[in-house]
Amino acid sequence: MTIQQITIATTIAAPIERVWEAYTTPADITQWNFASDDWCCPSAEADLKVGGVYKARMEAKDGSFGFDFEAVYEEVEPYKVITLAMSDGRKARTTFEAADNGTRVTTMFDAETQNSIDMQRDGWQAILSNFGRYVEK
Repeated sequence: MTIQQITIATTIAAPIERVWEAYTTPADITQWNFASDDWCCPSAEADLKVGGVYKARMEAKDGSFGFDFEAVYEEVEPYKVITLAMSDGRKARTTFEAADNGTRVTTMFDAETQNSIDMQRDGWQAILSNFGRYVEK
């Protein structure tokens, strides 16, 4: 079975150093790592090195649902790329590139089989867009 990959992207009006810092610092991650205002990310960990662990707790603010997202860093090249291996074996690769008006952030990730491709793309894109808004504040 071939794993389908999904690509999402955004351009953020901020220097690459600030974008990288906000993407990799746990205190920042908790401020943007959710798809909508009725969700939150109460905790995050980022041991930013190959073999290091990334963890983020995602919860509905009303307490009705929550889950832990866990992965291991497989590739870390500061200000350029991060590759994560998720606990279910899927991978996500995020690149950071200087753009005319800021920084282009692109994530390509392996789709899972429980939810539709559109739902996955929309959810991950919403988180990335929320990240962009956070950095631009």
